[in-house]
Amino acid sequence: MSKILVIFKPFIKLFKAIYRLIDKIIVTPISRLVYKLSEISKDNSGKFERILNRPNVLIYISLLCAIAVFLLVDSQVISFTEREAEIITDQKVSVVYNQEAYVVEGVPETVDITLIGNKSSIYLATQLGEHEVVLDLSKYSAGTYKVKLKYNHSVQSVNYKLDPSTITVKISEKVSETRTLGYDLMNENKLDSKLSISNVELDTNEIVIKSSKEILEKVSVVKALVDASKIDLKESGVFEMEDVSLVAYDEAGNLLKNVEMVPSKVKAKVTIDSYHATKPLRIVTKGEMSNGKSIQNITSSVTEVVVYGEKSVVDSIPYVEAVYNIDNLDGEKTKSVNITKPAGVRYMSQTKTNVTISVGTESQKVISGVSVHTINLGEKYSASVASVEDRTIDVIVKGVEANINDIDASKITAYVDLNGLKAGTHTVKVIVEIDDERIKVQAVKTEINVKVVEN
Repeated sequence: MSKILVIFKPFIKLFKAIYRLIDKIIVTPISRLVYKLSEISKDNSGKFERILNRPNVLIYISLLCAIAVFLLVDSQVISFTEREAEIITDQKVSVVYNQEAYVVEGVPETVDITLIGNKSSIYLATQLGEHEVVLDLSKYSAGTYKVKLKYNHSVQSVNYKLDPSTITVKISEKVSETRTLGYDLMNENKLDSKLSISNVELDTNEIVIKSSKEILEKVSVVKALVDASKIDLKESGVFEMEDVSLVAYDEAGNLLKNVEMVPSKVKAKVTIDSYHATKPLRIVTKGEMSNGKSIQNITSSVTEVVVYGEKSVVDSIPYVEAVYNIDNLDGEKTKSVNITKPAGVRYMSQTKTNVTISVGTESQKVISGVSVHTINLGEKYSASVASVEDRTIDVIVKGVEANINDIDASKITAYVDLNGLKAGTHTVKVIVEIDDERIKVQAVKTEINVKVVEN
């Protein structure tokens, strides 16, 4: 009985809709009209009743009503019998095959269904059934085949077209391998900024993967996707995650489909830390001051910053920088500058500082005997300056007199970058630096010859 009710339910809805339409368009308006006419004709009720009592008048009214109803019904019938088309998009494809023995490739995840028929039939077709698109490969063995998709439709008066309707599939025998399981952290930026993930422990280090031999040969790594957005901790601790999804990637990092994992999901214990350290703040200047001027002193409202992040990242940071633009600066000035967040740092206790720079008259002097060092030389090479006189250089030092008086060769660093150089004699640029933003240094000789030999 329940099945019969389900089948006739669309018809019942259709007739109810037609009834409501007729009631709204015909019955209710006519009733209102008659009511208004009766109100108007109260004073002349006798004449109105005599007119209505005439047989011909009632016949004419009935005829007009019948014609109106006929036209409405006729137009409704036409709209229900005209052939139309409706597209049902993104319908999933159900594949029937021996999942224990084979792997199937080439089946689209979804198809589009075009229903063709009269309006009433299409309406029933969209209401009845689940629009199941099926590909039955239960009788197929390993090989490549051109097959047709089938749509299980319940209304025979409706024609249908599938896009695509015919596909080429490859059926391969399923094989299995054991692989090492790693993990990838996802949405780590959604974790509390003062927290960081210090360790992830999976409940298994190995996983069995199943697919065709051809697909398994493409598998480079298998990863558990640890989603940090699901971690509900506000302080250090251990968070246990259930049902962590697994994925397989090729060498290029592309996600591979048709790879079965056993088990299909794993558990993970995520250790959350709040590692932090205090780092000194260094004010770095950029730009050029007005001619004849130099920095006399630099003060900052912030001198230290607490940085949070992974231990390896935080420990590798010597200091935190804030950049102050000194273009055309010719007098004392205080301004707020942003503190630059180092790469890998999740949180800083301070993000801005007020920096005051005072200005004085620029002086200069030349310091001799600054040793030149080499950096970034390949392991199998050794280097030396081509000329003995280039082992040390002269450096011009500029700044306020009080600041440069105590500067000597030991406070200046000079080096040449030999990155990528092979055996031979090379002309390289000399770079000079000093750990004091108030002072500028410049090599008198900007290039020297360096001889590189292979060990």
